[in-house]
Amino acid sequence: MTEDELSYKVIGIALELHKKVGPGLLESAYESALAYDLIEGGLSIQRQVPMPFIYKELKMDIGYRVDIIVNDKLIIEIKSVEMLEPVHHAQVLTYLKLSGMKLGLLINFNTKMLKSGIHRIVNNV
Repeated sequence: MTEDELSYKVIGIALELHKKVGPGLLESAYESALAYDLIEGGLSIQRQVPMPFIYKELKMDIGYRVDIIVNDKLIIEIKSVEMLEPVHHAQVLTYLKLSGMKLGLLINFNTKMLKSGIHRIVNNV
């Protein structure tokens, strides 16, 4: 699957999850439920993947963790906040740059309609 095909499938799964449980849960609850549904949907996932920061020859394991990586191609960062801030978008872009991946989804489940909480972020490498 391409990144676009993956993101389309992930967005559909996330929309169904949000229809069932709605807003107001902790990020960890959404992450667990989404991970379960992604696996049930036949996708390969990794959760809480450490993302080292590499500067020149120095590799630093300083606590960055990607919520979910799908099929080694798509990063998902999950939020459950009142409003997304620019730093949330920057976080996903940073993860994309550090990993060398092209596409990330920033999903804020704390919205009345999830469609308004989904943002595609592209790493133009």
